[in-house]
Amino acid sequence: MGKLGIWGDNKMGQFGIVPSETNPLDFKYSQISTRFDPEYGVLWTQMNPVGIPCCSKELLEDLYHHHKTIENSGGKVQIGSQLHSVHFSVVSSLTPRVFNLGGDLRLFSALIKNKDRQALLKYSTLCLDLMFCRMNHFKSPLITISLVQGDALGGGLEAALTSDVIIAERGTKMGFPEMLFNLIPGHGAFSMVARKIGVNLAEKLILSGKVYPVEELHGLGLVDVLVEKGEGEEAIHDYVAKRSRNANGYMALQKAKQRFNPLTYQEMMDITNIWVDAALNLGEKDLKVMDRFARSQHKLFGNGELTEPVVETPLGEVSHSGEVEQKIVWTRRKIERRKAEISLVL
Repeated sequence: MGKLGIWGDNKMGQFGIVPSETNPLDFKYSQISTRFDPEYGVLWTQMNPVGIPCCSKELLEDLYHHHKTIENSGGKVQIGSQLHSVHFSVVSSLTPRVFNLGGDLRLFSALIKNKDRQALLKYSTLCLDLMFCRMNHFKSPLITISLVQGDALGGGLEAALTSDVIIAERGTKMGFPEMLFNLIPGHGAFSMVARKIGVNLAEKLILSGKVYPVEELHGLGLVDVLVEKGEGEEAIHDYVAKRSRNANGYMALQKAKQRFNPLTYQEMMDITNIWVDAALNLGEKDLKVMDRFARSQHKLFGNGELTEPVVETPLGEVSHSGEVEQKIVWTRRKIERRKAEISLVL
């Protein structure tokens, strides 16, 4: 990967991870895999994190470097002596049954306990910078797609929302569970959801702390295309083949949408600062819940493989978890009990 630099102030490109080379396929990463399908110009970015499939600093740095390479290339990839345009950028996950579980809870807990605002803000700004790069189509005339074949929680769902289109397989779950430890998602969730399905629904989804079946979110319009389990990649092929026939008009529509209701970097940065301040205000009980979530994730993914462990949930019950549904958030009964503990008013 490109040479890492020093984190600076809150501006795009602040992290010194920007490569001098401009071919996105030239780099090998430890946390992501890439490939290019020349037939329709599809560049695949597949998250492949080591250990817990969350937004670790290592994964974020790989994604940021990759995103800036696409931007610096002008949306081009070189294969041999031929230069190809990227018409579609697809982000997906290689972790079975997981797209991404969101923020690095163990890191959050440690930084909050140390009252390290600067480090929290640096992490959050890295998230924001790589998300904003994708939301702006890498400054190239291309279409972005999120293929969600597994659960997308918190920051993982925020990452999926940075694309023009979300294609998801049945049986997956999505949501913002941050309210269960008295926090909100802090990297654009409210802004992106409100622009897509409305302010009231955005507030409901965030305040509920629930994890929803993807079928329900498709009904609300948050998920654009719903396909059967195991048919996600085929759905991508069908979608890009269809869109390739009217790509010019579709890109014009995306530009019109952005002009009509633009989401600015400053808006997202302001909300990021709100999130950092709220995180530093969490109490001991809230941090204990966060730590339980982190321990449960570690038991599931600590060796980097999906296993069938016995998982202790945040509420002290024991259940077998062969699925990544994580009983800590999936069942309504536990969600309602935690709401009562933190006196959540809906």
